[in-house]
Amino acid sequence: MGQSGPVPCPCHRLQHPLLHRSGRLADVTGPTDPAQPATDGEPPSPAEPRQRWRITFARDPVEADQTGRAVLDAWQECLAGSGLPVAGLEPGGPGKGRMAFAAPLSAAVRGDAELADVWLLERRPLWAVRESLAGRLPAGHRWVGAEDVWLGAPALAGRVVAADWRVELAGMRMDRDLLAAAARQLIAARALPRIRVKGGSEKRYDLRLLLAAVDVETPDAGGLGLAIRTRFHPELGTGRPEEVVAALADAAGVPLEIGAISRVRLLLDEVPPARSPTPTRFPLSSGR
Repeated sequence: MGQSGPVPCPCHRLQHPLLHRSGRLADVTGPTDPAQPATDGEPPSPAEPRQRWRITFARDPVEADQTGRAVLDAWQECLAGSGLPVAGLEPGGPGKGRMAFAAPLSAAVRGDAELADVWLLERRPLWAVRESLAGRLPAGHRWVGAEDVWLGAPALAGRVVAADWRVELAGMRMDRDLLAAAARQLIAARALPRIRVKGGSEKRYDLRLLLAAVDVETPDAGGLGLAIRTRFHPELGTGRPEEVVAALADAAGVPLEIGAISRVRLLLDEVPPARSPTPTRFPLSSGR
């Protein structure tokens, strides 16, 4: 049967907007603008990073007071003056550029390939990142390179599994064969009980679990040096090259004096599959 009564005109809704069932319009002063900042005292939502750069840099030995908070402040000054759209430095942001370091480095140690991640709110090419940062790094730092890293990759610090060190030995002339035999003895040992002194208290630990390799080298300048690979363990801590030298001196039965220490590189776990179809794992069985 046909519908009785007049048929509403299609333009009826345009002339008479829908009303709330209470009989009045909603309390809206204007259209919703997603780009409009939050009101009523609510902080604006943080901007989402669009790019993550992994910076490789070298660092010379520095004074003891140039580590920790001092170096973090120096990096923040570098980021703020770079002109890059660093996450955290946008208007309304926390005022600190978003970055993360792979692992701390002692003041007296030289770093040849240290790593730090920096997040940007807009994508930039490598040349622009290099020109913006290379000339303004903190004192004692030098630009080495950079890599565009997947935003969803795990935290950098959690991916460090080992470090390669080069130790220059100083002092009296030593027998290379004696040191090489002592190095083989350390690697062949099932356990290397040692004691760390921290905060005035002693802590026993097994150095063997944190030692991957140690080899004796002959540097170009003469003398003897050591190539050491230590492991990073979330519970046991980090192997330290000076502890390996102390254990080597005990095994060789001769005093060893350290002239200089360099951290040659940091080794990461496998590359995330989203960035590489063939994940690779750095071997921990060799000292090179």
